[in-house]
Amino acid sequence: MTAAEEQPGSAAHVLELVANGSAASRADLVRELGLAASTVSARVQELVDAGLLTEDGEGASRGGRRPRLLRVRDSGAVALAADLGSRHIRTGAVALTGAAFDVEEQEYDLTAGPGPAVELLVERLASLAGRQRAAGRTVRGVGIAFPGPVDPASGRVVAPSRMPGWHLYELRDTLADRLGLPVAVDNDTNALALGEQRAAHASLRHLVVVKAGRGIGSGVISHGRLYRGARGAAGDISHVRVDAAAERPCSCGNIGCLETVASGAAIAAALRAEGIEADSATDILRLVEHGEPHATTLVRQAGRHIGAVLSVVVNFFNPEAVVLGGALSGAEPLVAAVRGVLYERCLPMATSELTITAAAAGPDAGLLGAGHAALNDLLAAPH
Repeated sequence: MTAAEEQPGSAAHVLELVANGSAASRADLVRELGLAASTVSARVQELVDAGLLTEDGEGASRGGRRPRLLRVRDSGAVALAADLGSRHIRTGAVALTGAAFDVEEQEYDLTAGPGPAVELLVERLASLAGRQRAAGRTVRGVGIAFPGPVDPASGRVVAPSRMPGWHLYELRDTLADRLGLPVAVDNDTNALALGEQRAAHASLRHLVVVKAGRGIGSGVISHGRLYRGARGAAGDISHVRVDAAAERPCSCGNIGCLETVASGAAIAAALRAEGIEADSATDILRLVEHGEPHATTLVRQAGRHIGAVLSVVVNFFNPEAVVLGGALSGAEPLVAAVRGVLYERCLPMATSELTITAAAAGPDAGLLGAGHAALNDLLAAPH
């Protein structure tokens, strides 16, 4: 949990609400936070004095004086961000305004262990920091999205699937020592959810964002804020048991997990068993786009399995939207299958106004989310 999340109504929280589009004026903040107007004004003035907010222009009147509009000031402060996949590393710099700079991606196999991965990250991020400073920007921190469970309190990786050597690795502290900057580490689905919400769904307060790629996971936005749960495990649908998986062994050590029948890795393995070359979610997407029948069938079945698990989530959590991200979200049969199962299995009250859609923020969503998570620490101490 970040410092910003621990203090509802703080200056950090106010800045976060303006940054994510939830509030555009002092009156909006009063309604959103339930605080006295004088308290909100004090928080806003603190942020204006710190150079993080500006207040100009006029919004629509609701019966009184037209409110002055708040916006995040583009002060040049950025966080370095890295979105790690099992087969790639994507880096860039993220500003408070949501802009991304110098985004690059390269192939890399994280299963080689933490040592080589950290060396590459330090090299890439140090170079990125140099380019930001040369452009006149101030580097304030680092955000890392990791494809596995992360303890948010310690910044350690916890028992990631198919990644030997990473268990209990102190990724946050190691990178902070090497880079000389504060570092925030979260799992990739939380970063995806945060980035997608900020970039494309700022007006929504409750949503579930699913990442369907080589693995499967989901991030939860509740009351407009990322919800991690007690130990950071909220949203982990990958290891929910499903009937279709029967007794299939899973990398977590259990049997019958959703991951074994609906992940990109599982689909690729099934295709290879049929003599069809496929190694990644990108390969699967290409096969579906070219009408390969086995790939299309497997992707549609995966969508139904994911939808079955999400139907429980939707009935329980009652979100405004279910957003499907990750490489496999580009396969329309998967999105259609998830949508069909949700409408079939969920209560009408839960689906009558539910939006079910593919992610809109694109491949930078996780990067943006990692950057925003790092900037939360800046928001907690704006001076």
